[in-house]
Amino acid sequence: MTKKEVSVAKIARLMELTNYTEDVSLKAKKISMSEINRPALQLSGYFEHFAEGRVQIIGMVEFAFLQQVSKEQKQISYDKFLSFDIPCVVFCRGFQPDEDFLEAAHRHNVAVLGTERATSDFTAAIIRTLNEELAPCITIHGVLVDVYGEGLLIMGESGIGKSEAALELIRRGHRLVTDDAVEIKRIDDNTLIGTSPDVTRHFIELRGIGIIDVKSLYGVECVKDKQQIDLVIKLEDWKKDKEYDRLGMEQEYIEFLGTKVVCHSLPIRPGRNLAVICETAAVNHRQKKMGYNAAQELYRRVQENLNRSMNDEDDDE
Repeated sequence: MTKKEVSVAKIARLMELTNYTEDVSLKAKKISMSEINRPALQLSGYFEHFAEGRVQIIGMVEFAFLQQVSKEQKQISYDKFLSFDIPCVVFCRGFQPDEDFLEAAHRHNVAVLGTERATSDFTAAIIRTLNEELAPCITIHGVLVDVYGEGLLIMGESGIGKSEAALELIRRGHRLVTDDAVEIKRIDDNTLIGTSPDVTRHFIELRGIGIIDVKSLYGVECVKDKQQIDLVIKLEDWKKDKEYDRLGMEQEYIEFLGTKVVCHSLPIRPGRNLAVICETAAVNHRQKKMGYNAAQELYRRVQENLNRSMNDEDDDE
């Protein structure tokens, strides 16, 4: 898998950053690491183990240190620090770079940005954003819908009824994330985020009708840009000779990018209301996450009845 990169221009737009070096091309500057660096040691002259490929963040500590250094020493520190291959430097808390810093940044072609946000708040936000932008990504065929807050990924062969089920869910008040193509990103070992390609965002294809714009027809409350994938439902044609799970005692899983997601195989036959079944699956999955499993509760009751019956027989003897 090729290493992903994101431009400083995109991060600046997503994080609403001020650009102090307009002559430096932000599109040409690329970020390939989600970690950040606070360059307090580097500004004081220590450059061993310097993570130059990371976004460099100037906070209260770094800015206060620079105010106590002489102009000559600052110029030396700036020139040394900015001579490395740094994607960008971000000043937090509304701090602004001085003229010497900007002059050195222009000389070494380093982007300098700024934000009013507190350092810790901005650090958490940019790490989260970079994790999402640089996450491994695959595209699969399916439909992703937000059902009661649960990310429901509907899969199956073309023409089996995925889009029709999604449309009925939308009419019942749920939200469409993407139809036909689902871009899946692995944010961490346990989190998969699904999004839509820009070209097909908010569109659904219905065979016999064509393309419809869900956002225009049903309103902005019926669409969503991204959603964590919590549950997968695989639609398949009903096969009379196949045995289907009727209790749900054991979970089945499907794997994307090394992360497992709970998966249910749903046989399709005339008369089955897919939207209602999908809603029920989503609520049942949420209930399991909250610690209640209906199948296990049924098993417990059956065992209690069996034990009670055996005890009654022993008493009769």
